[in-house]
Amino acid sequence: MAENTGVSGENTDSPQFAKNLPLPDLLLGTYTPKIDAKGRVAIPAKMRDVLGSGCVMARGQERCVYVLPNDEFRRIAQQIQHTSLSNKAARNYLRVFLSGAVDAEPDKQGRVMVPSMLRTYAHLDDDIVLIGVGTRAEIWNREDWESYLAAQEDDYSDMADDVLPVGDVAW
Repeated sequence: MAENTGVSGENTDSPQFAKNLPLPDLLLGTYTPKIDAKGRVAIPAKMRDVLGSGCVMARGQERCVYVLPNDEFRRIAQQIQHTSLSNKAARNYLRVFLSGAVDAEPDKQGRVMVPSMLRTYAHLDDDIVLIGVGTRAEIWNREDWESYLAAQEDDYSDMADDVLPVGDVAW
């Protein structure tokens, strides 16, 4: 197998190369927009800047709706598709994930239409929460988000030991 090399011939598979790549802008924060009668949600300006001219909405875990920049959606879909077709879990995940995915383009007021299929999946009514989760945003039913957050907060400090590599973060 040939090594993946960049323009100047460096090995782009190496961890060192990945550290030198510019990091994407992150989707951050918690917002409480409303869904209007037509199913549209106003995306905050800071998030619209990161999402660019369009995004993809898809079923997320824990019954939320993912809002992904186009490049991030393609990266995830490509990663899943490279899993062997003989892997039943990968086939099932790919079917559920891609069958619930839709392209979305903000209108002039920065609103995107959340399809009724995704609103039903995530129990979305007019009282929602939009959170930034780094490379994606998530739209939650407000009550579901508050319950989820309350359940996670007790274990939040313990999670850091399992999730963050030792020595990489100085708190």
